[in-house]
Amino acid sequence: MIESTKSISFNEKEVKYDAIRASGPGGQHVNKTSTAIQLRFDVVGSPSLPEWLKHRVIKIAGSLSTKSGSIIIKSKIHRSQNQNKKEAFKRLIHLIDEAAKKPKQRKKTTPTKSSIESRIHSKRKRSEKKKLRKIPIIDD
Repeated sequence: MIESTKSISFNEKEVKYDAIRASGPGGQHVNKTSTAIQLRFDVVGSPSLPEWLKHRVIKIAGSLSTKSGSIIIKSKIHRSQNQNKKEAFKRLIHLIDEAAKKPKQRKKTTPTKSSIESRIHSKRKRSEKKKLRKIPIIDD
């Protein structure tokens, strides 16, 4: 069991790793070794995460999440497979930690009396300016 926070922990067996070839420049070494890592974690199917956290993790993951409710994290920063595996796992833990934080609740505030007056004053000025643009009506 891996502890993400004090109250949240999940089994390491739920995380699947695939070695893939890294893209980009690198010469002969990059063409014959699979050093990049693709981490896959099934959030919806995870028995260790609470329901409220599952929804938040998928929402925060954004483009990393799939329609089936999995998260795919790719790491190709390092030249060794082991370091990329650690990096991808660290990003998953960070993602779960961010989702576990409760968002701050917004406090409703009322506008001050002076701000209301200044808004009304500017509206009156604008109205007067537009009235001056109209063609005057001449009574015969």
